Amino acid sequence: MEILDSRLETYLTSTCDAESALLKQIGRETHLMETMPHMISGHYQGRVLSLLSTLVNPQSILEIGTFTGYATICLAEGLAANGILHTIDNNEELHERVERYFDSSGYGAQINYHIGAALEVIPTLNEIFDLVFIDADKKNNLNYYKMVIDKVRSGGLILIDNVLWKGKVTQEENDKQTEQIRLLNQYIAQDKTVQKIILPIRDGLLVIRKR
Repeated sequence: MEILDSRLETYLTSTCDAESALLKQIGRETHLMETMPHMISGHYQGRVLSLLSTLVNPQSILEIGTFTGYATICLAEGLAANGILHTIDNNEELHERVERYFDSSGYGAQINYHIGAALEVIPTLNEIFDLVFIDADKKNNLNYYKMVIDKVRSGGLILIDNVLWKGKVTQEENDKQTEQIRLLNQYIAQDKTVQKIILPIRDGLLVIRKR
């Protein structure tokens, strides 16, 4: 869901850095081949992710929710020269195509692509991360946050997507997913160990810095 007016969104994308040819290809093929193409980060959010990653210049990134790899490549753009990005997804059908994208990006050797349930894979990663991006099944966002917070260095970032949930978090919506996202936002708002702010980008991007 796009929170911003479509004309403003067009203006924002026209004034930020352009997508690479590969990212344009991934976006086009995602919209042609996937039943839920709206799950892709897209041009503007992709540039936000790339910029935040570049500012951190992470040695180690964790992404929970790969989908077609668009955001993965955007995050990889900020990696340190010998940095590593771990990305987790449970969709085996996309594996071969996404691997091709990674190889074409020039970051393939720096990306570890894990196929499986994130709740099972995360405990096996014995690393301290500089940057974490959570964009998977929303019902587990709070679980993911609690699992990764101790794996993030002081000063590191955690980014969580879809935290405004089509604007439902501000409305009288009581469905289970909306309640789960409200709970996540409230939990993090009360967490004194982090700085936090929600950016109204696409469906809401929560930016968290560990103190």
